[in-house]
Amino acid sequence: MPEPLEWVRVAMAAGLVAALVVVSLFLRFSLRRLSRWAAGTRTTWDDLVVRLLCDLASILCMIGGLWIGALIVRFQPDVRTVIGQTLSAVLILTVSLATARLAAGIVGSVASARSGVERSVTIFANITRAVILVIGTLVLLQSLGVSITPMLTALGVGGLTVALALQNTLANLFAGVHILASETVEPGDVIRLSTGEEGEVVDVNWRKTTIRDIFDNLVIIPNARFADAILTNFHQPTRHMDFMLQAKVAYDSDLEAVEKVTLEVARAIMNHSPGGVPGYEPLVRFHTFGDTGVDFLVVLRTIEYNEQYPVKHAFLKALHARFRAEGIEIPLPTHNLIHRTPGAHGAGGVPVQRAGGD
Repeated sequence: MPEPLEWVRVAMAAGLVAALVVVSLFLRFSLRRLSRWAAGTRTTWDDLVVRLLCDLASILCMIGGLWIGALIVRFQPDVRTVIGQTLSAVLILTVSLATARLAAGIVGSVASARSGVERSVTIFANITRAVILVIGTLVLLQSLGVSITPMLTALGVGGLTVALALQNTLANLFAGVHILASETVEPGDVIRLSTGEEGEVVDVNWRKTTIRDIFDNLVIIPNARFADAILTNFHQPTRHMDFMLQAKVAYDSDLEAVEKVTLEVARAIMNHSPGGVPGYEPLVRFHTFGDTGVDFLVVLRTIEYNEQYPVKHAFLKALHARFRAEGIEIPLPTHNLIHRTPGAHGAGGVPVQRAGGD
């Protein structure tokens, strides 16, 4: 039967643990209110710090209370050793998880700030999280008395086999790191690949690059193929983009009047269309005597790639209406058909002209 003094120690330890449980609950409640305040600020650093405190405060209080309680009760040395190792393992695991989460958040925040978009760059965050968790696992094993030297040796020997087995996966991983490190493409950029894929880069992770096309479909491309592709980035060095529209007028048109009218319409579209660039001076260039008229092109500018479609729509409608009002003819394609009279040897036919036929 335990002595009265031992019961007193057990009661003191239980009271201490209960008090620390109450303190941990109070800290958790206070930190939740603090996290709501941090979520309302512009910076993300306070969110990361508050999240770290939420991850560590309660568990540290519990571990500290249990260890102090074990010291007060004065367990046998062997029992105290087991309790110490268990609490140390829980502490190392908790700190590793919290640190990995914090580091991943910091890396994601820095990468997002550099890319200028609010999407997290998952590949860097995942690599950082994995590295910290591996280090934490090794420290945990070492604290439990497990020698990690043979493990590291085995990992080194088996590394070549794993690398060969995961050749495609590792190729995609390093290709993704290269894509983001070179800053050739960043999440939020609109690109077009030489293979025809086109759209906005949504994310680059450890295995694939995700692109959202104009129809809001997701195109998944392995990083290794994406890194080797020839691509056009419509958001670098600037988001403003020039584009050309082809047009045609009849041969008897006054080209000076055509140029003047087209420029007036183009300037109006640039200054009043939501996707246009106000103040931009459009260009009109006649370039070919075509089969049915004089071909020319119009150069316009939009604030970004996807805005070219509504700008084209508005410009063509306005130009067509203005040409009709000014009496400027847009020629139809014509073809000359030679009809020969049946049974007439060597007789020539009468040319017949038909618009829009073959």
